[in-house]
Amino acid sequence: MIKRRKNIISFLLLFSMLVCCFTGSAQQKTAVPHINILFAISDDQSYPHASAYGQKIFQTPVFDSIAANGILFTNAFVAAPQCSPSRAAILTGRHIWQLEEAGTHASLFPDKFPVFTDALERSGYFIGYTGKPWDPGNFQAGGWKRNPVGPEYNARKLRSTPTTGISKTDYVANFQDFLSAKPDAQPFFFWFGAQEPHRNYEEGSGAAAGLSPDSIEVPSFLPDQGLVRNDMLDYALEIRWFDTQLGKMLQLLKERGELANTVVVVTSDNGMPFPYAKANLQEYGIHVPLAVCGPVVTGKHRRIDDLISLTDLAPTFLDIAQVDHFKGITGKTLLPLFSGSRSGLVDPSRSFVLAGRERHSHARPDNLGYPARAIRTARYLLIENFKTDRWPLGDPAPLDPKPVTDKTDMKPILEGYEDIDDSPTKSFIIRNRKLYPDLFQLGFAKREQVELYDISKDPDCMHDLSNDSALKKVRDSLKKRLEQELTIQGDPRMNGRGDLFDSYPRFGLMRPFDGFKERGKYNPAYQKK
Repeated sequence: MIKRRKNIISFLLLFSMLVCCFTGSAQQKTAVPHINILFAISDDQSYPHASAYGQKIFQTPVFDSIAANGILFTNAFVAAPQCSPSRAAILTGRHIWQLEEAGTHASLFPDKFPVFTDALERSGYFIGYTGKPWDPGNFQAGGWKRNPVGPEYNARKLRSTPTTGISKTDYVANFQDFLSAKPDAQPFFFWFGAQEPHRNYEEGSGAAAGLSPDSIEVPSFLPDQGLVRNDMLDYALEIRWFDTQLGKMLQLLKERGELANTVVVVTSDNGMPFPYAKANLQEYGIHVPLAVCGPVVTGKHRRIDDLISLTDLAPTFLDIAQVDHFKGITGKTLLPLFSGSRSGLVDPSRSFVLAGRERHSHARPDNLGYPARAIRTARYLLIENFKTDRWPLGDPAPLDPKPVTDKTDMKPILEGYEDIDDSPTKSFIIRNRKLYPDLFQLGFAKREQVELYDISKDPDCMHDLSNDSALKKVRDSLKKRLEQELTIQGDPRMNGRGDLFDSYPRFGLMRPFDGFKERGKYNPAYQKK
């Protein structure tokens, strides 16, 4: 109890310190000689899982202080509900259907696509990263000599971690090494890619740290059951760890006199690793937290409801550094939103965002993916599924699974539905599908070609309204707008060449499904289609 009280006091002191230092940065912003950028991105965190959004079990005082001293965005969306495609979209400012192999998970990243990190470096910025950069995938196979994010600072490791699920990478010490290597006169861009709250978690770690299962708001698409609540507590604990490390980084900047000159951007790469969230285009898969503060942001306690795509970050970072945009950027700079003092809806032109997915893991015979696209407006979410004969989250486990013969390249097929991260929650729903048939159907079963959700009434996407005759005009209008935008942006799914996505190599571990399963190879059956 004493140790827990000391931790709480430390959090409060850190929060107080950050409020003071960010207040100072707002006062000094007209005198800064250059602007640094610290980009902090968690791994698998859904909106609204930060205490600034009202869910206090997610203890994020540092994120909250950034929001309080700048802008809290309520409608930020990733380009894909998967790690590497989402990160590729952030780096390039393009959507995944514009990125060839990089639009599919754990593939390669063609070096013909420019990234904002390189542009910043060429303009004089000192760049680097710690933790998770663009990943998983094989950047060397795409022609890169280093990760597209930049130079790596991952040498420092923690001697111990609070739980077995937390990465041993010492993010803060690595950031300190980066700052020590940076020439004094150079501005910096640093990518803090936390491994948390990506699975696996140490079961029971959240409860052991004092988090109460009674305080968790279980989304409607998951069983409100003790095991699920405790699984979400473990997830919440890892979000707290991410937040704590970010706070220590800001303290380093304050000690070096750099904090007043630094824009801080905090978000996540996709939604939480639970069924009907990550790897899904539903709300909990693509809607993520976002907070920004620093010398280019005016006002405090601003809460902006405009629809934001994380493809908007690349042009925003370039504008902060006063670097020209490279060709091919689809995103729209956020800099106009940073100025002024308005909250609520600021830019009427931001009427929708787009998202999509292709293959996630090796979850189907022939290494096939699940292609889908989505358009999200202020009220509605429409999803178009292009291959409705496929299981959206991977095939069920076969009755007679094939043995794994090469354990270096193959993973066994355990419960099936391999696009969903293995977890106590996933196992519980599968094993209790008769007790929760509606939730099992929602998260695991095959889907209609078009899905429509009224987010204003149904933020958990429980009720597909695509067959509601009263909403036929809404459905048809959104589907038409989605396909128009995809066509303009050259999506292969719109011009009859979409099967190319199923040809792209996967560099992650494979499973003993039937058909093509060669790691790191193109599937020739789909290359010419």
